[in-house]
Amino acid sequence: MSGANSDLMTLVAGIFGVLIVASVIGYILQQRFSPNGSNAAVENLNARIKAWWVMVILIGLAFIAGRIGVLTLFGFCSFAALREFITLINTRRADHWALAAAFFVVVPIQYFLLWAEQYGIFSIFIPVYAFLLMPIISVLRGDTERFLVRIAEVQWALMICVFCASHVPALLTLKIPGYEGRNVLLIAFLVIVVQLSDVLQYVWGKLLGRTKIAPRLSPSKTVEGFVGGIISATLIGTGLWWITPFTPFQAGLLAFVITLMGFFGGLVMSAIKRDRGVKDWGNLIEGHGGLIDRLDSVVFSAPIFFHLTRYWWSL
Repeated sequence: MSGANSDLMTLVAGIFGVLIVASVIGYILQQRFSPNGSNAAVENLNARIKAWWVMVILIGLAFIAGRIGVLTLFGFCSFAALREFITLINTRRADHWALAAAFFVVVPIQYFLLWAEQYGIFSIFIPVYAFLLMPIISVLRGDTERFLVRIAEVQWALMICVFCASHVPALLTLKIPGYEGRNVLLIAFLVIVVQLSDVLQYVWGKLLGRTKIAPRLSPSKTVEGFVGGIISATLIGTGLWWITPFTPFQAGLLAFVITLMGFFGGLVMSAIKRDRGVKDWGNLIEGHGGLIDRLDSVVFSAPIFFHLTRYWWSL
């Protein structure tokens, strides 16, 4: 077994062990404090654990399938997330062709460029070409009502759901000396650290939370939860240095940066939901909202992690 496969198997075994323990704890808490589903905190925790099981299994299957499997999984995630986003923004009949281009032209091309490892065009295709294409298609229909708002919202949806999300599988394209064939572990590092940060912020907030950070945006987020979650996830990231090309200090520093970005990403996406008057982005994940609700932190941290990792070796 190669070093990469050995490390991946060790990591997967550890993740499944943690999920089993978490599931047992969640079951005990439910039986004791929420037998009828009356305790929102316990129900929310169990929903997060179930979502983690689904995410781990899907990502695990994608890893087994290799590069094509990872690209296919995240391509589907981008498509589904874009669909959730579009349902909450201002669109008119004149935008239908632009939206069709976003789903059936922009998304496939972005992931094809990743498959072909064309980093140069991949990095500018959406922020340059798609940004210019969307308003051109819409303006040809002649509908100017709220035109700027409509176009800006579609462009923002593409940036978050496709451009940012595609930087997760883009980690597979990095050429890191001495780390050949192990890039899939970078995806594991990113997802584990950012998602655990979300969970730990929630847990610390429930245990010690007193001071709300942004009550109008996300009432459940507290200063105590934020500090506890960020520190805990940073320490976990430091402990996972062995699956990265970094030293423990470098892994911890990157973990700190991406957990911060994940936190602020969650706030930004919460602000959009409040603006639209909804609690969740969708209902794809039973009992816990849509795909964006689970990936909002990851999509904000992925481009930062990608570029810090890409250019670290040239410093």
